[in-house]
Amino acid sequence: MKNIIWIFVFGVLVSCNSNKDKDTDTKSEGYDMYEPSEMSMLMNEMYDYNLEIKKQIIEGEIPTAFPLDFLKIHSAELSDFKQRNSTFESFSKVFIEAEKEVFNAESTVNIEDRFNNAVGICISCHQTECTGPIPRIKKLLIK
Repeated sequence: MKNIIWIFVFGVLVSCNSNKDKDTDTKSEGYDMYEPSEMSMLMNEMYDYNLEIKKQIIEGEIPTAFPLDFLKIHSAELSDFKQRNSTFESFSKVFIEAEKEVFNAESTVNIEDRFNNAVGICISCHQTECTGPIPRIKKLLIK
């Protein structure tokens, strides 16, 4: 009789362990991990870079080298649910020109104004689509 009870207990334990493995597999398959798009990663890099530029400007330094990676804005892959459109294309061209102007040492326009203009273009573009980052982008403005 004792052997039958031990076999029963052993069977229940084995059964529970195999069910736990199945639950774990099912749960891990049920979750889709967010993978940022190439454009999302680029925009985060541009934010970080512009944050550094802001610090330099506040410290009295004039940035001199336009980051060529910013040009990827024209080709970076968007999120699956987004599509390039003429509005995005227009804003991206204007943004690149405004960003290049930040690094224009011969400009007669105040550096803070040039920088804020480039940030303002980011905000304007994001007002047409993908409004979520606007509060974060506004933190770049030099007051």
